[in-house]
Amino acid sequence: MESNKGIRRIAVLTSGGDAPGMNAVVRAVVRTACANNIEVLGINRGYSGLINNDFHKLGARSVDGLLQRGGTILYTARCMEMLTEEGVQRAANNCRYLGLDGLICCGGDGTYRGALALSRQGVPCVGIPGTIDNDIGCTEYTIGFDTATNTAIRCIDKLRDTMQSHERISVVEVMGRRAGHLALNVGCAVGAAAILVPEREADFEHDVVERIRAGRINQRNHHIIIVAEGYAMSTQEVADKVQAETGMDTRVTILGHIQRGGAPSAKDRIQATRMGYYAVHALMEGRGKCIVAMQRGEIVDIPIEEALEMKKPLDEAMYAAEQSISI
Repeated sequence: MESNKGIRRIAVLTSGGDAPGMNAVVRAVVRTACANNIEVLGINRGYSGLINNDFHKLGARSVDGLLQRGGTILYTARCMEMLTEEGVQRAANNCRYLGLDGLICCGGDGTYRGALALSRQGVPCVGIPGTIDNDIGCTEYTIGFDTATNTAIRCIDKLRDTMQSHERISVVEVMGRRAGHLALNVGCAVGAAAILVPEREADFEHDVVERIRAGRINQRNHHIIIVAEGYAMSTQEVADKVQAETGMDTRVTILGHIQRGGAPSAKDRIQATRMGYYAVHALMEGRGKCIVAMQRGEIVDIPIEEALEMKKPLDEAMYAAEQSISI
């Protein structure tokens, strides 16, 4: 058994929007820590719980059955107090009061900024990317993305049946905040006629209306348009404009938070396990100011400051392929 190198007690929290696979992260962290004689505390409600000393002890048996559960047993919240010096100081003081040798934080950019602030106060922190948006610049993959993509695909496949029956256009909004990665992957997987994402300024006539007209001329009687929630126009505005230009009955479907729920996919369970295991070992090896990431299929760690500076561009090759094929 590997020595824990002086790490006696750590804590784990989930912060920001929930993502399928966060429970699998908690399980992996706890089991890895227990295997190395490290005590684990679960912080409830993210940084809010850390500020307010809301925690409970976790053991190997207390995380039984978490691998397949969606959501997060630790709950999650966005904590405005962590944007203040007073809030960060209270959180750091509580880490010292609890005798924590390290903190593992699963979430997105906001979670990482909190981890960076605590690291600067002397609290070793390791971040794990957990968000359905897949918008973390330092990593190719974020936990929850695969499950959310497949949830949206299943919903749209069902929606297509009724759209085809009524010869309608369906404009579907998917999540993703200010990023279009989820919309692009979903749109490619369902063969959408058009995909509208924040990263690209669409020529509405060419990129949407003409593609629908071309499909109709080629005997397609129904069409799916995918809109990312961060797109410049609202989904209803897109639908109204499409109906005005084509004369076809057009309906809006907003998938909403259903994309966050459900049992995590095999990919999310596996990557959550790998990243949780890696995060504990990073703390054990003294790398306590970093983000766990996937690069070229391998799990690595990157300094938090460097990770926060990195941006993730849209997959232009996928976008070009989808535009060519979905005609």
